[in-house]
Amino acid sequence: MSLAGIVFPDRPVSVRKDVLSKPRAYGVLTLFMLALAAFFAIWQGPDLLQDIQISKNPLVLEDGDIQNGRCTTRKAVLTDCEARLVYTREGRQYEKEVHLFFVDFHSGDYESGMVISADHPELATLTIGLEKLWNRIISLAVMVLSVAGFGIAMIWIGLRVALARRSLRHPAVLTAVPVEITAFNRTRQGMFVTYADKLSSRKTGRIAYTHFTAGEEPLIIGTTADGRANGKTNVGGATAVGLAVRHGTTPLPVLLDSRLERIDLSEAERRAILDPIETALAPSGGMIVLKAPKRMMPVLKGILIFLSVILLCIAGLLGYWAWYVTSSKTQYDQIGMEVNNLLPAPINRWGCDQLKKRFGSESAPHGCTAADFTSWK
Repeated sequence: MSLAGIVFPDRPVSVRKDVLSKPRAYGVLTLFMLALAAFFAIWQGPDLLQDIQISKNPLVLEDGDIQNGRCTTRKAVLTDCEARLVYTREGRQYEKEVHLFFVDFHSGDYESGMVISADHPELATLTIGLEKLWNRIISLAVMVLSVAGFGIAMIWIGLRVALARRSLRHPAVLTAVPVEITAFNRTRQGMFVTYADKLSSRKTGRIAYTHFTAGEEPLIIGTTADGRANGKTNVGGATAVGLAVRHGTTPLPVLLDSRLERIDLSEAERRAILDPIETALAPSGGMIVLKAPKRMMPVLKGILIFLSVILLCIAGLLGYWAWYVTSSKTQYDQIGMEVNNLLPAPINRWGCDQLKKRFGSESAPHGCTAADFTSWK
């Protein structure tokens, strides 16, 4: 329905400050994501910094003892390797625990030797750790930044909700705005609703969360396709539309309840707002109530978009790799070397052959080196 017939009092109105909520499990999820990012950094950071130091002047040890060496691949591409290294250098014995993580399209076993720093013999790692050095740097950076970024985004959401609640303490003029109901979940304690400011003239796109206690219902005024909201994600393109208000300069709109008890109005003022809404909805069955299923998020669409983005990225990387092995003016292109190193052995071998045809008289790039990290494999 149109908002033209919905008129709020032309005076400052108070709004309950508890009508804006944080996402469900906000505290636990935020702490978990930040702790997970810290875990990744602590798990791989020290070994990675050590191997960067080793890579400056590596020395392969032929008589080193690699104990309990094991690599595990998860989700087909996520590989972590660990081993205990025992070796003697200049009459002194050393022991070292190694933990590596990288992304690799690989099947079968890995072969690896031991390599130390010629300048600092106490630093040791597996040769595969240096072969995958850039891979490991990128993999760790992506993991830490992605997980930490999610945690920081959650903190920002919490701060925005706190600022909005602070603004709601003082009465302000209200403006009616439609909001899109993106998800809801009913429990014995009431209903948790997620909504987005995508339909108003300002269209900030901001996501907000609210909790309705048992017996309360959100004020639904229609759907995006003028159909009936039946709780499904998308029915003929229809998504439930709720009535919200902007409270002065508060950054988030406030979703109203069906009895308008979230705002401080007289009974006459409530009826002046509700009567036009009930009249407009009467021909289609009266006030709209959200029904099961609980969630109203386009999950499948989101998954398809996510997969499409991944496929486009893979296609772009493969195109860049093809240019690198056949046309690049240097064999030391960082992105090209890393992609070539990630590819399955037969494709990697073909790529190295193409590079060797043009740069065979020079040192081999990362991904095409033999055990000495210099000659072509």
